[in-house]
Amino acid sequence: MTTAKKAATRRKTTAPKPDPAPCGTCKGTGEVSRTVRVGRKQRLVGQQTGVCLACLGSGEAPTD
Repeated sequence: MTTAKKAATRRKTTAPKPDPAPCGTCKGTGEVSRTVRVGRKQRLVGQQTGVCLACLGSGEAPTD
């Protein structure tokens, strides 16, 4: 009884995925600053940070 040997299959290596581009709105930080206005005359009090709505806080540019 002779058994035929199967040829060895080679595994293909995939190239690493490129790093995603940083978001243009928040410049990759995931947060944006907004001025806070108070009172009837809407005077400026300071700044407050919040989540970037373009990338939803991930810091990566949206693919759309």
